[in-house]
Amino acid sequence: MVGPFSTSRLILRTFTLGDLDDVWAYQRRPEVARFMSWSARDREQSRRSLEQMVREDGLRVEGDCLTLAVVRRDTGRVVGQVELVWRSREHRRGELGYVLDPRHQGHGYATEAATAMLRYGFETFGLHRIVARCSTRNIASARLMERLGMRREAHFRECAFGKGEWRDEYVYALLRAEWARTAHRRGG
Repeated sequence: MVGPFSTSRLILRTFTLGDLDDVWAYQRRPEVARFMSWSARDREQSRRSLEQMVREDGLRVEGDCLTLAVVRRDTGRVVGQVELVWRSREHRRGELGYVLDPRHQGHGYATEAATAMLRYGFETFGLHRIVARCSTRNIASARLMERLGMRREAHFRECAFGKGEWRDEYVYALLRAEWARTAHRRGG
């Protein structure tokens, strides 16, 4: 089990089954599901999703996903999730993902949580390269990746079909050496 990690305003920790109310609060929102592969969830669907996230508590073998609850220190409430998938042992690659309750957007929480996960991926887990993907229509996610210092490497046209339409996707990436060069700007 990994974590918890602390930032100035957040605690990133593994999920527990007691997080259902907070998780359902954001997974049921259509604006959250809009760019995801899933649709807005009912309570039972969120419960099943949470059960899966509870099991995603470490990176033991290639293909594992570490999913952490993003908890506001001041309220103790889960306001989102951040994840790191171990994509390749040989090439030391990972993939970053995140979801934040829209009621808590615009305060830098996603940047803070994603930065902590990148720090773990590069500095603790020893990854060489971390990628992140988003729909080309998800401007907020693309801007977040750019704030993290990631560079857009690809624009895939009609690469995924879901919810009745083809989706274009951006792929961003960051190398460990690039992360290390910008550590002074992050206070690291």
